[in-house]
Amino acid sequence: MKILNNVLAVFVVCIIFLIIIPLPAVLLDATIIFNLAFSLVILLISMYTKDALEFSIFPSLLLITTLIRVGLNVSSTRLILSKGGHAGQVIKTFGEFVIGNNPVVGIVIFAIIVVVQFIVITKGAERVSEVSARFTLDAMPGKQMAIDADLNAGLIDEKTAMERRQKIQRDADFYGAMDGASKFVKGDAIVSIVVIFINIIGGMIIGLINGSADLPTVLRTYTIATVGDGLVSQIPALMVSTATGLIVTRAASEDSFSADLTKQLTSQPLVLSITGGVMLAICLIPGMPKLPLILIGALFLFIGFKLRTNAEETPQIDEDSEQPQSEMDFFRNIDNVFSLLNVELIELEFGYSIIQYMDKMTSGSIVDRIVMLRKQFATERGFVIPSVRIRDNIQLSPGEYVIKIKGEEVARGEVLTDHYLAMVPDTEVLEEIDGIEVFDPAYGGEARWITADNKEDAEVYGYVVIDPITVIVTHFSKIVKEHAWELLTRQDVSSILDHVKKTNKGLVEEVIPGIIPMGDLQKILSNLLKENLPIRDMVTILETIGDYGAVTKDTDILTEYVRQAFKRTITRKYSSGGKINVIALDPEVEKSIMSAVRKTEHGSYLSMEPSMINKIITKLVEELKKMKTGYEESVVLTSPVVRFYFKRMTEQFLPELTVLSFNEIESNVQIVATATVSLS
Repeated sequence: MKILNNVLAVFVVCIIFLIIIPLPAVLLDATIIFNLAFSLVILLISMYTKDALEFSIFPSLLLITTLIRVGLNVSSTRLILSKGGHAGQVIKTFGEFVIGNNPVVGIVIFAIIVVVQFIVITKGAERVSEVSARFTLDAMPGKQMAIDADLNAGLIDEKTAMERRQKIQRDADFYGAMDGASKFVKGDAIVSIVVIFINIIGGMIIGLINGSADLPTVLRTYTIATVGDGLVSQIPALMVSTATGLIVTRAASEDSFSADLTKQLTSQPLVLSITGGVMLAICLIPGMPKLPLILIGALFLFIGFKLRTNAEETPQIDEDSEQPQSEMDFFRNIDNVFSLLNVELIELEFGYSIIQYMDKMTSGSIVDRIVMLRKQFATERGFVIPSVRIRDNIQLSPGEYVIKIKGEEVARGEVLTDHYLAMVPDTEVLEEIDGIEVFDPAYGGEARWITADNKEDAEVYGYVVIDPITVIVTHFSKIVKEHAWELLTRQDVSSILDHVKKTNKGLVEEVIPGIIPMGDLQKILSNLLKENLPIRDMVTILETIGDYGAVTKDTDILTEYVRQAFKRTITRKYSSGGKINVIALDPEVEKSIMSAVRKTEHGSYLSMEPSMINKIITKLVEELKKMKTGYEESVVLTSPVVRFYFKRMTEQFLPELTVLSFNEIESNVQIVATATVSLS
């Protein structure tokens, strides 16, 4: 392939040198024949391509073929004027064959070819290219939105959507290039007209000055050479011009031009039969040649009759019968019923006012933000957000949106698309600002919707101002964080392990399924995600499971061992300035919890009296209120054997509360107990 690229580069350079370096007649003949063959190849390819993009290099080829013809014109003109009209055998043969003994005939034929190419084919192709380029560019936004709508509706995947977008872009680039490239052929036709006058007039002057022959002989010699030169140049140019017209005038098709032509011209046999009858009827006009009319008319009648006979013999397939006529017929096929069982892991439904934020052409659209969110989650947590089904729902209010997990609604919010959300900070603002008072959909804080005119004032006063897209994406991000442990499937775990195998194949094969099965690993990873711990360091997770998996198969206990292996990560996350403020548990509380633990062959669980649970939770809430911090910012510190059970006991009442054990904090961090939960 590299050699071929170099050959092409050398070939283009040689074309340029044709204009400078004189060619001998033999080499000029070979070059002319090659140009003729190359133009024929281009014409045939344009007829057999199904889509214009299959021949996307055509605009560049137009330039190359034009350069070839210009170079040949210069070389042939040099030989005609310097060799007394002799410019090779090909030019001489073309000239003598066409002209015969009448130079005027040759000039007229050459003029007809040039006019047909310049006025009819090139001019039309140029206009079609210009209109096609304009319409393609105008239609790009609508096509892009249609692709995004299909993607959001789940009709296509991201790969297919990307391929369609690239095709739209290539269409626009192609027709834009064709609009400019068609000017090459037009300029070539003008050059050919100029060259013919130069050859004839210049040849006559040179011949008469040399005195080698009389005027009629000189005129005939140079006319033959000039017309032959014009023909060998314009016949390939006519082929390329025809190919240009074929390329730019072809509509969307599933087959080549030849196949489409045959199929569509023979699709109406009755038309062919009528045409044959009309040709036979013309025979009745006196003076008309009977034999050609009878032969052509009989041919059309025979073709029409044969096509009608074949159509009657071929069994007709009712295409409509293959399609479901009703909902009842559609669900008679059991495969169509099974399609209803698919449940999307994540769905985002929205009202019609939010559609504008889904457009791929819009800077920072929701689709783009979710893509970046997927990257962020993979980097921070080692968890890849699955594909999100995004679609509109006419049953929702214009600015309303709903987030669903596994087909069930878990969150809902509403935005004002022409406003900004100004969130009230924890500190006091400099001045109140007018707006529609609401609560932040994601975190429930006080906020208000303000107009764009008040945006700068709100920022100056200390409000945190965000646009509607950020509101939706922030809420979506929070929901995904909270439910990441539910979204992790065994297929995801399998994909993660396949990635780890590339560098630690032995470790993966030792642990899975040698020590624990895939399902138990999924539970451990889900436990970590549920408490906002990353699972990116799979090597540490697998090594810890490998160390303790032979001792216990309890996934909850193995999770505790993995958490202890992540003490550096946990310490960095919850400590500040070399210390960590915690709420401690009284030894009596821990003793009560451990005494209520019941162990079975399937694991252990907490069996505590509801009144005791209520008492502990009440004491914990009282201490949290005294600290005047949010539940998600507070840390409860317990002994390692109690941590898991205490977390399970409190997660129903305080799901965002962080519970750590002593073994999960590094020794170089100072632990400051700001409160204690006791039974007294």
